[in-house]
This record gives sequence, structure tokens and C-alpha cells, in this order.
Amino acid sequence: MSTKITAPEIEPVRDLNDMTPREIVAELDKHVVGQRKAKRAVAVALRNRIRRQKLSPELAEEVAPRNIIMIGSTGVGKTEIARRLARLANSPFIKIEASKFTEVGYVGRDVEAIIRDLVDIAVDKVRSEKARQIEDKAEANAEERLLDLLLPPMKKRRETEGRSNKRGRRKGQETSEDSAAAAEIAKVREKEELQRFERTREKLRKRLREGKLDQRMVEIEAFDRVYPPLEIFTGQGWEEMDPSMRDMLPGFFGGRGHIRKMTVDEAYDYLIVEEENKLIDMEQVTREAMEQAEESGIVFLDEIDKVAGRESGHGPEVSREGVQRDILPIVEGTTVSTRYGMVRTDHILFIAAGAFHVSKPSDLIPELQGRFPIRVELDSLGEGDFVRILTEPRNALVTQYVAMMATEGLDMRFSDDAVRAVARYAHQVNQNSEDIGARRLYTIMEALMEEISFEAPEMTRKRMTIDARYVRKQLAEIVRDEDLSRYIL
Repeated sequence: MSTKITAPEIEPVRDLNDMTPREIVAELDKHVVGQRKAKRAVAVALRNRIRRQKLSPELAEEVAPRNIIMIGSTGVGKTEIARRLARLANSPFIKIEASKFTEVGYVGRDVEAIIRDLVDIAVDKVRSEKARQIEDKAEANAEERLLDLLLPPMKKRRETEGRSNKRGRRKGQETSEDSAAAAEIAKVREKEELQRFERTREKLRKRLREGKLDQRMVEIEAFDRVYPPLEIFTGQGWEEMDPSMRDMLPGFFGGRGHIRKMTVDEAYDYLIVEEENKLIDMEQVTREAMEQAEESGIVFLDEIDKVAGRESGHGPEVSREGVQRDILPIVEGTTVSTRYGMVRTDHILFIAAGAFHVSKPSDLIPELQGRFPIRVELDSLGEGDFVRILTEPRNALVTQYVAMMATEGLDMRFSDDAVRAVARYAHQVNQNSEDIGARRLYTIMEALMEEISFEAPEMTRKRMTIDARYVRKQLAEIVRDEDLSRYIL
């Protein structure tokens, strides 16, 4: 039996304030298979944030977020759970590897850069939301400006004609009757000309919307805002220069306007961006973004186990414990200086994760352990989990491959036994070599689909079914040869 897997319809997500922890878990189930304990933990943490918003301001200020440590090997869903939670909550989210940071005084990034990056993400997020709200108005304004370029407005024409008429009147004397008659005639002509202008403009508008003018060239005044990356050293370390400071130095950074020729199609996109910049109040965007970062931001600290070493007095261990001590203030709650102002971290939710194969959570310094009261261990994935991962989530791998091959006109189906065979091979390779969890499915599926992906555009047969026999033909030899599978899978 074979089933054609199609992408499910997108259902509207309910208001988060009305969702119970059980419903939050059910929403996460649509994207992540298994890991019930981890989902329950993040659902409760998210619901606590909603509960806090309903408290009195005095009490709400005292309620600290319930930070979480996820313990599990790579590929079991730690990052995906945190990322999907942030999307569900529509919160600013940043994933960062703890091992990228070093103790203050060592070469490397300082931990406060995490919060500065989170605020940058929040600003981009809020600005995108505002841009969607004024999208129609920005497009309408851009269309009018483009039509002005293609057909200059009547006002400019009248100014030009008015200057020539003045020069003509200087040459001769006019009587008052002649002047009145001329004014009446001019008024009638102006009305007729305006009607002709409007008709011509509407014809141009129609052709513009139909795409018939896309390749016509126009000249617009463009401002290049592509700056080279420039870093300055501050008390907090090396940071990128604030864009507002760079705007004050247009000559140095090449921000002067100049006349540029471009097609109508390109000019339309450029003018939309310009109109969005005019319509969006960046001060309001900044205020909202900073509030979102402070009240609903989520920081995912991956590889926290890599900095869990205890101090031994020499070598990198000192730096590891130093990183923990630097992370501690932002998790406890402090104020970080950003390009947009001061940001408090008291109510940002921190989710740490690590495999903890060598170290264990108790190897973290006690102060940091105390700031992560919730600890959940994620289960290793088995063959049954892989079957579900391949078919159940909305972004399931099988769904992705079916959709991609459909763009080549290939109607492809996966039989149930084919899905089980792929899951079995993935589990087998994980058992015999490094266990990389669900990420193994990507390597297995790529090896399985390599031939079809290459030949799909030229295939004459536009319908095929992937069954267990085909899976064995493509994968059995690779999986059996451990040396080969070590390189390919």
C-alpha cells in the first residue's frame, strides 16, 4: 500500500493567552515528535509568563522566569522545541553556542553580546510587523512615484509653460478684455489638458500593473546604504558601529545620493522600501522591540556542557568557569547597554541545552545551577520515532521531498514499507557509529534520493513509487560497509 503525502493546510494559531499548557504541547506536537517531558516543561514556563502578565505590577516584578536545562544528545529535538516555542509565542529568539564566548580578558566575544543580538533581532521583528501593516500604503505610494517618473505631473508642466508665457507677455501690451478672454480660454484648455493627463496616467497605471512596462528604464535618485562592517572598541569589547553614527558620516561611508538608471521593475521595489522607511516610526519600533526583548525574549544557550568544566588552576578550564561567571549576571538579571538603550534581562527566559556526555549539570558553578531550576532529560530516538518524524510533522522530510520533486512534474509517492525501511537504516547507522539522532535521517534521505534528484528534470516517466525494494537497492550496500557508511552517512 502506498500513500501520497501532501503538505497539510496551515491552521490559524490561537491567541497564546487562551492556550493551556496542554494545548501548547499539542501545538508543539505538530512539529516535534516525542519528548513529552521537555514539551511539558517549556509549556509550563510559557504559561507562567502569561500568568505573570496578569499579576499586579509590584508582584510581577518579583516573579523570575523558570529557566530550563535540556539534557540530551544531538539531534533529539532540543533546539527545535525552543525554536517552535518562540514562534508560537511570537517572541524574539536567539540561539547561541556557549562555547563561542570567552572569559573577559580573553580573545573572543563577551556574553553581553547575546543580549545585544537579541535586541537587534527584536527590532528587525517589530519592523517587519510594522512593514506588513503599511504594506498596501507603501506600494500605493511607490506606484504614484513611479508614475510621476514615467509621466511628470501637470504642476511641473504648468511651471515650465508659465515661464514661457511670462516671456511672451513682456513683448506686447494686453488690454483687460483680452486678458479676461485669454484667462477663460486658458482655464478651458487647462481643464481639457488635465482630463487628457488623467486618462494617459490611468492607461500607464494599467500597463504598469500588467507588467508591460517592467523593462523600461527610469532615472531615480538612489542612496547607497550598504556599509562596510566597521567595529569600534568600547568598554564592553569590540562592537559594530551604530548605523546612526555611520549616517552622520555619509561622505566617508558612501551614503550620498546619485542619479541611477534602473528598470521599472527594480525601481518599484526600491521605492517600496523607501516609502516603508518614511511610514515606519523607528522610535516606536525601538520602544516596542526593547519591551518585547525584556518581557518575552527567549535565549537558547546551546552546548552549555562545553563550559561546565571546573577550575583546575591552568589551561582552558579557567576560561570555562570564567564564561559561566560572565553568563551568571545576565541570567540572574542585569542591565546591558545596547545601541538602542539599556535593556534589563530580569525576565528573559533562558533555555540551556547540552549532551552532558563528559560533564554533568552539577559540574556547573552552584550559582548558575540555581538559576536553572527546571531540568529535563530528552529521550534517545528509536526506529518508531524516526517513522513518525519522516511522516507526521508539518515539515516532515518525506513531505519536503515529495513537494520538491513535484516542482519537476514528478508525482512521487512513498510506500509505508519504504518509510519503515529508511527509519530502520537510520537507526542501524546510529547504533553502529556516532548517534546523531534525527539528523541521521537527512543523510539517509539524501543518499536515497540522490539519483532521482539528479535525473528528475529529464525523466519521461512522471509517476513513481518509492518502495522498500528501492530503498534496499540504494542503501543496503552503503549501510553494510561500515567504512563506507562512516564517510557517506
